[in-house]
Amino acid sequence: MLDDAHRSNRLPAAPGVGYKPQHFAQILEHAQPVAWLEIHAENYMGDGGRPLAQLRHLSEQFPISVHGVGLSIGGEGALDPDHLARLKQLVGWLNPASFSEHLAWSTHDTHFYNDLLPLPYTDATLTRVCDHIDQVQDTVGRQMLLENPSSYLAFEESAWSEPDFLREIARRTGCGLLLDVNNVFISATNLDFSPQGYINAYPLEKVGEIHLGGHDEDEDDHGHPLLIDSHGREVVDPVWALLDYVLERTGPKPVLVEWDTDVPDWPVLREEAVRAQTALERIPA
Repeated sequence: MLDDAHRSNRLPAAPGVGYKPQHFAQILEHAQPVAWLEIHAENYMGDGGRPLAQLRHLSEQFPISVHGVGLSIGGEGALDPDHLARLKQLVGWLNPASFSEHLAWSTHDTHFYNDLLPLPYTDATLTRVCDHIDQVQDTVGRQMLLENPSSYLAFEESAWSEPDFLREIARRTGCGLLLDVNNVFISATNLDFSPQGYINAYPLEKVGEIHLGGHDEDEDDHGHPLLIDSHGREVVDPVWALLDYVLERTGPKPVLVEWDTDVPDWPVLREEAVRAQTALERIPA
């Protein structure tokens, strides 16, 4: 359980975007309303070079959020000590305003899967995830945020709802939560539940950051809509509406727009941030 002395710094309750190196110059010239940037930890675990030099320069002007995708917090095996050591080094060097990971697994034995895979919400899984989060927070010396996954199936053996599972993780470990609104919409569509009902059950008081992103649309073998978390297009209107629903209940929060595949020119991504700013301005501080 993390003590209060090691809580994360705070991101501003303003729009952020996922940083891509091709946007470096444009961000410095015309960032507004973008107030903070997020990086994927695994892209900056090397030693030296232009990427780290540019990141250092940006960190002097913008709060940075470090978002991990490879720790395999939900994996059955032990966390990779080398990966964890590199994460500690990066966080210590950068001193980000926030760092986060996913409620998912991506490793098994010596195999690594290039995806964030789902977990059954059982007591055994809960204990394992909490142990791993405790290890991460103790090693890094900072609070982490845990992100809800996008889901394409549900496990019959699950004994917890996802909101209750996340609430209990936060209670046991002292971690915060990263609410990915697009993931909620994807899971609700794929598994046929109410996204508003999910939000009503979610521990919103633990939210330190909100994510938005684009998704692809398909259908399953039965003709049911199947949404895929691709981060490769604009945020759709129903996800913006769900963001409004969340912000009405949380008040202003840091809101990130993710765009990781088919990355557009800076003005397109900046316009998504403008829309996030508009949503935030509708909410009393």
